[in-house]
Amino acid sequence: MGLAARVITVSDRCARGEAEDRSGPLALSLLAGHGISADLALVPDDIPAIRAAIRSACEAGARLVLTTGGTGVSPRDNTPEATAPLLAVRIDGLADAVRRRGEASVPAACLSRGLVGVTERGPGGVLVVNAPGSCGGVADAVAVVGPLAAHIIDQLDGGDHG
Repeated sequence: MGLAARVITVSDRCARGEAEDRSGPLALSLLAGHGISADLALVPDDIPAIRAAIRSACEAGARLVLTTGGTGVSPRDNTPEATAPLLAVRIDGLADAVRRRGEASVPAACLSRGLVGVTERGPGGVLVVNAPGSCGGVADAVAVVGPLAAHIIDQLDGGDHG
C-alpha cells in the first residue's frame, strides 16, 4: 500500500456509543482497493473536534484525509465549516462529481455540502475529502476520488502532468 490516509467518521451518535460506525470501516475497505492504506478516527460533529482531527491526521503524515458524515443541512452538520479554513485550494469539480454520482441513485445527494481540496500547493499538501455519512455516499466519494488520489498527491509533490 502506497498512499497513507486517515478516515475520520464525524458522528455525535457514534462518538457517544449510541450507533455503530458503518461508513468509516467501509471507507477503509474501499480505499484499500485503490492501494490506499488508512486508519480510522471517530469524532463528534463539533467544529473544533473535526478540525483538530484533520490537523492531527496531517501532522501524522496522512496525504489523504476522508471525512464521513456531517455534510448535510441539519444544525449539527458541521464538517464543511470545520474543513474550509484548512484548505488552501478547493477542488470543486471533485466535490460536484461526488454529488452527481450519488444523484444517480439518491436524488437527495445534491444536499451534501461536502468539500474537496488540498491543504497546500506543494510537497506536504494533503487532499481532504468530505464524504456524506451514508455507506452509499462513502462509496460514491471513494469511487470518484480513489482513482485520482495518487495523481493529485504526485502533482502536489511536483510530478509531471502526464
